[in-house]
Amino acid sequence: MEVDILEFRVPVENNRTVFVWDIPPCHSEDQIYGSLHAVFSSFGPLYLLKVCPNVALGPPGFYALIKFYSAAQAGRAQRSTDGRTLLRSTPLKVRLSSKQTPHFLSDSRPLSHARCLELANHCLGFNGWTSDIITLKELTNEEEGEEDGGLCCRLRFGCLLQLHFPRHGQTSRGTAVVEESFTCTGPDVLLHKRCQLQKAVRQKALVHAFSPVLLILTGNKVMVELKQTSDQLQVEQTEGILQVNECSWSDCPVVEEEEDEEVELTVS
Repeated sequence: MEVDILEFRVPVENNRTVFVWDIPPCHSEDQIYGSLHAVFSSFGPLYLLKVCPNVALGPPGFYALIKFYSAAQAGRAQRSTDGRTLLRSTPLKVRLSSKQTPHFLSDSRPLSHARCLELANHCLGFNGWTSDIITLKELTNEEEGEEDGGLCCRLRFGCLLQLHFPRHGQTSRGTAVVEESFTCTGPDVLLHKRCQLQKAVRQKALVHAFSPVLLILTGNKVMVELKQTSDQLQVEQTEGILQVNECSWSDCPVVEEEEDEEVELTVS
């Protein structure tokens, strides 16, 4: 039986990336995107689907880059779709990427908050996991001086959050701290910043809690296991305390955006 392991990290391995070639120009980019998403998402959750026009010196048309979280699902998708008429046109060429992953990218960054929710809900269902805030504290509320137009303030929040996977008997905890210095021109500004930082620190803690989680796929079944990491909090060690990891507010936007990736068109 084929076994695959998914982590809550950005997939960078070439065996999780599929290229689709020879897409004719008789469809718009939106139509191509919708059709390809319907086809390839049937094999498993997608991290990325990007449709691009061919280079200027090439024939008119498009190509697509598709990233799966699962190497096994990417392989099945490639074998099942290569040479098929996916867009009611000529057969398309579908290949796994042969791009070599640089050594410094071998340990990819964690998924964004939105991507964590998307992957967890897709694989476990909306009732397959829960999150609970254990502690959410305002650590500082300092006035740093005055400047034209208002008072310089600094807010800092910390959060300890717990994930629970009831069907699998697993629990994971995550911590985070965010802070921001700003000019306070009135109580409404201070309230708005507090709400922003509270949301950001909850999201950051949730991402940290998902970081050791492994989704083990075996056929139609999903199991949940946890990686043992040196900074992962143990339940019995955290009762009544708040342990935090520091980061600046500039590194923790409320809405995280995926970066456009440079596409290297090498396939096997």
